[in-house]
Amino acid sequence: MTVRILLVDDQALFRAGIKMLLESQPDLCCVGEAEDGLQAVAQAAQLQPEVILMDLQMPGLDGVLATREIMAVARAKGRPGPKIIALTTFRQDKAVLAAMRNGASGYLLKTADPEFLLASIRAVHKGQSVIVADAGGGLFSRAAPAPDHESVERLSAREKEVLLLVATGLGNPEIAAALFLTEATVKSHVRSILAKLELKTRVQLVSFAYRKHLLS
Repeated sequence: MTVRILLVDDQALFRAGIKMLLESQPDLCCVGEAEDGLQAVAQAAQLQPEVILMDLQMPGLDGVLATREIMAVARAKGRPGPKIIALTTFRQDKAVLAAMRNGASGYLLKTADPEFLLASIRAVHKGQSVIVADAGGGLFSRAAPAPDHESVERLSAREKEVLLLVATGLGNPEIAAALFLTEATVKSHVRSILAKLELKTRVQLVSFAYRKHLLS
């Protein structure tokens, strides 16, 4: 079984390089390419890829708006929608946050190592989120106020520990090992945290932790 991927970027040379990388992997398949947001929306509906690599900076319909439209179309058809990884050259807070709010499963800098890009595609396909530490560290941090501990008062001490580990980018197996818990227990804690904080995804949880300066 191969992961069906749609590649969206306005630079043909970049697309060609990524396509060659994808086609070198037996479990990954590039089913289509788009050079702008409008093409991305059309091809997402036609090809139904499982993962989309979405450039955020494109002329016309940019990656943020294309992400929103693709997810809206999927919801209207009763489908879960593809997993979208936002690709960015610059650390643009608003664009990255907007993409995640509109349904992206995470983001990568275009300078990411090829091995990390491939691992990220496989991770989001399995339902995980991808947050690049060096990019994320620059988000939400124009100033460095004290952590907002009141925002997590509803969480238990263990849930606070899990939240911080999730926010640093660890997956459930790593969190389980670090806290000497089972993966099932970690999943239960994550569900409880999301419910108490009125969040829906791990990406939103990471965003919340940075906005509240809990990792300061």
